[in-house]
Amino acid sequence: MSKITFLGAGSTVFAKNVLGDCLLTPALQGYEIALFDIDHQRLQDSANMLNNIKKTSGSTSIIKAYTDRKEALSGAKFVVNAIQVGGYDPCTITDFEIPKKYGLRQTIADTVGIGGIFRNLRTIPVMLDFAADIREVCPDALFLNYTNPMAVLTNVMNTYGGVNTVGLCHSVQTCVPELFKHLEIDQTGVKAKIAGINHMAWLLEVTKDGVDLYPEIKKRAAEKQKEKHKDMVRYEMMLKFGHYITESSEHNAEYHPYFIKRNYPELVDRFNIPLDEYPRRCIDQISRWKQMREDLVNDANLTHVRSHEYASYIFEAIETDVPFKIGGNVMNTGLITNLPREAVVEVPCLVDRNGVTPTYVGDLPPQLAALNRTNINTQLLTIEAAITGKREHIYHAAMLDPHTSAELSMDDIVAMCDELIEAHGKWLPAYK
Repeated sequence: MSKITFLGAGSTVFAKNVLGDCLLTPALQGYEIALFDIDHQRLQDSANMLNNIKKTSGSTSIIKAYTDRKEALSGAKFVVNAIQVGGYDPCTITDFEIPKKYGLRQTIADTVGIGGIFRNLRTIPVMLDFAADIREVCPDALFLNYTNPMAVLTNVMNTYGGVNTVGLCHSVQTCVPELFKHLEIDQTGVKAKIAGINHMAWLLEVTKDGVDLYPEIKKRAAEKQKEKHKDMVRYEMMLKFGHYITESSEHNAEYHPYFIKRNYPELVDRFNIPLDEYPRRCIDQISRWKQMREDLVNDANLTHVRSHEYASYIFEAIETDVPFKIGGNVMNTGLITNLPREAVVEVPCLVDRNGVTPTYVGDLPPQLAALNRTNINTQLLTIEAAITGKREHIYHAAMLDPHTSAELSMDDIVAMCDELIEAHGKWLPAYK
């Protein structure tokens, strides 16, 4: 019996999408679906939910919840990771409130920036523990990472964990559909090429019947910018730098030095930037969980429709040898030639019985590669801090972050990092 292990299975809604998809996939019938989470109540909730879908779908897979991680991983062919270390309270609150004392405002704070740095620092040790277990009990497993910060964690698992890891993000498959819907352009027959880094990959080419659609896209985007809408940052970046970005405007507002600025507070209103957006989402999700739990966990007639999540399609392509194309986060083994080889890049990949094979992209347009490198700098210094245990590299990562360095002095950045390290306490290893 083949086995899919889901780490962080207490993420019940996400588990429904990824594992519900697997229960509906013919090539994955008879699999064991192994669930693991440190929150045993949420773990059992997810098991109950999936058993409801199993019953209504007629799946022959076996769903089993584990409280021992190594047992959950033992013999797995595929591992899916969706953990969040530290949760909303206390860690996400800390990531937002302490920087706010220094005048540094954020929107999502889960990828780069000061919030992304500290989310990485508390998550990397856990991921390396996963890697040690995987090398011992399922060394040939394919590890699919859905946890942010995507690029750093995927890099660490490949470079230091010794685990075959591909990072997966929703922003690639939703990029063109959402853009075309907002601009009221028919996307039938459209061809697109996307590459870059996670949350800052670029719509490099977009054509229909051989015709470049970018002139029409930019014309309509410029018209849209005359009134407020939810995607103003991405449109502004496209109009200034020439290409559309995969991830949302609320994310990209904090990846660059141009939008959230104390000396220009009018920019936040002008570009409709939702400061403190992620804490609001967390509070909303917590408040809605009781009803969601009733709907998902206690509904014996729960059904599921296969989602757009990549995981089940990857497993299916490997099992059947019917190729499937994804946008994946992988080590840059010369795939994007003007980005550092030690970085993780997001590029088109082909999946079949051979596994996940990335495709060659070549040079990005120079201005796009330059923007990517500003975020890669912080990513690589964050990894250096986590692996060496040196506090100075935390400072370096923060001082190289575009948004943080545009707002704060070096002394304030160091002081803020020290305060964040102290506040995180047991969630971080000791830094010297």
